[in-house]
Parts: sequence; C-alpha cells; structure tokens
Amino acid sequence: MSTAEELQEHAEHAHNPFDKRVAASMAIIAAALAVVSVLGHISTTEELLLQQKASDDWAFYQAKSSRRYQSETTRDLFAAMGESQAAKKAEYAGNAEKYRRDSDEINEKAKELEAESHLRGRQALRLHVGEIFLEIAIVFASLAILTKRPLLYWTAVGSGLTGIVVACTELFVHA
Repeated sequence: MSTAEELQEHAEHAHNPFDKRVAASMAIIAAALAVVSVLGHISTTEELLLQQKASDDWAFYQAKSSRRYQSETTRDLFAAMGESQAAKKAEYAGNAEKYRRDSDEINEKAKELEAESHLRGRQALRLHVGEIFLEIAIVFASLAILTKRPLLYWTAVGSGLTGIVVACTELFVHA
C-alpha cells in the first residue's frame, strides 16, 4: 500500500463517527477514572492517618493505665502503713481516680478514631473497585476502536457506568 493510500485510509478512519464516539467516551471515562483514583487515594490516606491516631491513643491509654496501677499500688502500701500516712494514701487514691477518668476518655476517643478509620477503609474499597471497572472500560473502548465492534464499545460504556455507580456508593457507606 502506498503512502498516499495509507493517508487516505487514516483520514477516512478519523472521520468515522464510531471512532469519534468511542474516543469521546474514552475521554469521559478517563476523566472519571482520574477523579475516582484521587478520591480513593485520599480515603486510603485518611484511613491510615486515623488508624495511626487511634494507635497513639491506645498507647496513651496504656501509659495512663500503668500510672493508675502504680498509684493504686502506692495507695495500698500507704494504707498498710496505717493512719500516719492517710494524707499520702488520699493523694494516691485521687491520682488513681484521675488516671481512671483520663483512661476512660482516651478509650472512647480511640474507639471513635478506629470506627472512623474502618469507615474510611470501606469507602476507599468502594472507590478502588469503581476504579477497576473504569480501567476495564478504557481497555474495552480501546479494543472497540481497534476492532470496530459496537459490542465492545457498549461493554466499555457498561463497565464505565458500573465503575461510576460503585464509586458513588462510597457516599452511602456508614458506620
């Protein structure tokens, strides 16, 4: 085939409405893929950050529990020494109660952070699954252009719509 014939054939393909429709669909799918991908990465990052905060709180909870235990032990030692150490016993009893209240507050906060982390993880999973369908849609659209088969084009459209719907369901994921 001569160069002029090849150019003529490519020009005819460029004017083919099917190719234009598939290319436009691919551009829309690629834009949706970019948005869903970024949102998935943001959700994953938030999940990890919240999990780290929860871990920090659990470590703080452990430290407060250790301090409470030490205060209770010291209070009990002063109690065993008799009434001459009543002031010290009361001081350590107060410390133990303060550490108990602090531990309870930290415990609640850590549980809330863990729940929020798990929620972000479920949302990220939905976004990533939507991302997979959008990537498959681009592959099918590419195949549709190469083979000129409308079935592959409609498979790409269906996969793209499925990816968008699955990604949008992350908005409805609740704790």
